[in-house]
Amino acid sequence: MKISTKGRYGLTIMLELARNYGEGPIPLKTIAKENSLSEHYLEQLAAPLRNAGLIKSIRGAYGGYILPKDPKEISAGDIIRVLEGPIVLVEGIEDEEPAKQALWKRVTEAVKDVLDKTTLEDLVNHEKDDPLEGYMFYI
Repeated sequence: MKISTKGRYGLTIMLELARNYGEGPIPLKTIAKENSLSEHYLEQLAAPLRNAGLIKSIRGAYGGYILPKDPKEISAGDIIRVLEGPIVLVEGIEDEEPAKQALWKRVTEAVKDVLDKTTLEDLVNHEKDDPLEGYMFYI
């Protein structure tokens, strides 16, 4: 499985909403501009996220999107599954010998475990906790 721009940009939308959780709706135009992304593409990604209940749209002049749940209740795995489909790293392992099957199953489960245990809150806090973030080193 390869995470495409759908998964990566969808995670970007969700992270922006998590950073601003409880502060009101954020327009996709703002997210697109701050991250140098296509607003039209983000609109396409917002639909499945909204249909899955991961984001909620607010209409009106001051509208945009919000998270309907606390960022600690939404995992990276939730987002990736909505936008990319099931997390399967190696397809057709039924034809592999048992040792290889076991390896691919363990690798897939490890990836699922990381995605499912990593919440939006974790990702936002990681940005705040990284002491090297924002520093420029010159050699």
